[in-house]
Order: sequence, then C-alpha cells, then structure tokens
Amino acid sequence: MSVTTSIQLRRYPEPSAALRLIKPITWFPPMWAYVCGLISSGASPVGQWSLVVLGVLLAGPVVCGMSQAANDWCDRHVDAINEPDRPIPSGRIPGRWGLYIALAMSALSLMVGWQLGPWGFAATIAGVLAAWAYSAEPVRLKRSGWWGPGLVGLSYETLPWFTGAAVLSAGAPSIPVVLIAVLYGLGAHGIMTLNDFKALEGDRQMGVNSLPVTLGPVKAAKVACFVMTLPQIAVIGLLFSWGKPLHALGVAAVLLVQFWAMSVMFKDPKAKAPWYNGTGVLLYVSGMMITAFALRGMAG
Repeated sequence: MSVTTSIQLRRYPEPSAALRLIKPITWFPPMWAYVCGLISSGASPVGQWSLVVLGVLLAGPVVCGMSQAANDWCDRHVDAINEPDRPIPSGRIPGRWGLYIALAMSALSLMVGWQLGPWGFAATIAGVLAAWAYSAEPVRLKRSGWWGPGLVGLSYETLPWFTGAAVLSAGAPSIPVVLIAVLYGLGAHGIMTLNDFKALEGDRQMGVNSLPVTLGPVKAAKVACFVMTLPQIAVIGLLFSWGKPLHALGVAAVLLVQFWAMSVMFKDPKAKAPWYNGTGVLLYVSGMMITAFALRGMAG
C-alpha cells in the first residue's frame, strides 16, 4: 500500500526511471552508424576529435534518447498493456514529465547539432522531425508496419552514417557512401520489424498495424529477414564491382552466419525474435563496419 501511494503522489521523475525512459541499450546502432560514416569518409579525425565525440553523443544519448522518450510518451497507453512496469505507465515518470523530457531533449538535440556545422545541423533537424513523425499524432507512422520501421531504419542507420561522413569531410559524402548508407538503412527495416514482436498484443489492441500484427509472426519474420538480406546482397555486389573483393567476402561471411540465425528464429519466430535481435543484428552491423573500411580505402 505504501509503495502504491508513493507512486500515486510522486511529483518528479525517479532518476533511474528517467534513464530507463531514454533506453541506453538503443543508442548503439546510431552511434555505430555515425562511426561508420566517419570511417567511410576517408577524412582524418586528427584535429577534429571534438566533432567525432560530439557527433557520437548526438547520435546516441541525445537524439536517440530523445526519440525513445517521445515514443514512450506517445505509446504510454500501449505500454500500459504490454509493459505496465515501464517508467510512464508505472507512475515513476508522473504526469506530463515524459512529454517535458522529450521536448527538452529535442531542444538539446538542435543545440548540439548546431555545433556540427550546416550538414550536422540539417541532419539533426531531420532526425528530430523523424522521431516525432514516427510516434506522435496525427502523423504517427508507427501505425504502419511498412512506413514506421522504414523511417526508423533510415533514421538509425542512414542518417547518422551520412552525418558522420559529411561532418568529418565538411561536405556532401560521395555517391558510394550515400548509396551504402541508404542500403543499410533500408535493411534495418527488418530489424525494426523483429523489434515489434515484443509489443504484439498491445499493438493489436491499440490499432498499431505492425507487420507481426497484420501478417502474423511467421510471415512477418520471413519478410523481415528478406528485407535485411536483399540490401546486404546488393552491398556485396557493389563491393565486388568497386574492386573490394576481400571486403565483399567479409560481408558475405557475416550474411551466411545470419542465415543460420534466421533458421533458428524461424522455428519459433515469436519467442526467438528477441534472440535474433541480439545475435543477427550484431552480425548485420559487423558488415556495416567492414563496408565502411572498404569505402575508406576507395576514398584514399
């Protein structure tokens, strides 16, 4: 009774709940993609370490953290069904504090992005707008199992990759860099679809038409894996055509191991999707780094 009362009477967020709200575990993909962009640009970081560190912090804790806070605020009714222990539905982030945190971090994102020059600032604006378009009404692209994961994939992989390359080279990235960044962002659509498995019941009740809801777990898992595989095959082909056979073989190797992980997941997609998100995704991002070094060699 005393615990319940303290939650009901709480006026300010618990610090631990505020940290959970911005989900540090989700920061890794955009931070990794930003580093891939830095490497792929071929530019030297010497004398520009402040741009490296600031960009990594912007991509992860600031913009990604903001997007998670915005999503939790806009999803508080769904989370009350799926995960009632989350910070907002549990009351550990009381009242409208979830919204205030998301708005404050949006402003912080723009302030930090301004420090990265015109390319970095423009990318930050795009990232902030994408975060709110994904979660908030009336747009709420999260309702679509196609547009929502696509937007997140491009925001998590393509946008930070492009930003890292543009900021360090102080100009527009080369066509190969942009092409690779877009391909890996498109493939990340599948990663985001698998992430939707954990919210299957709440999404169904609240009218969020994720692919696991509309197609069912088995078909959704197959579509997700196909969407992840196709861009990687395109990357392998491009690397061969650009005279980078060893890097192409490296990406092919990690893709083959992904095929094994996919076969494990297909035995029970609903139960194994979280496992794949920890195993197959690590292989996916490993291919990204291999490709970044291939592009760096081309730039050099």
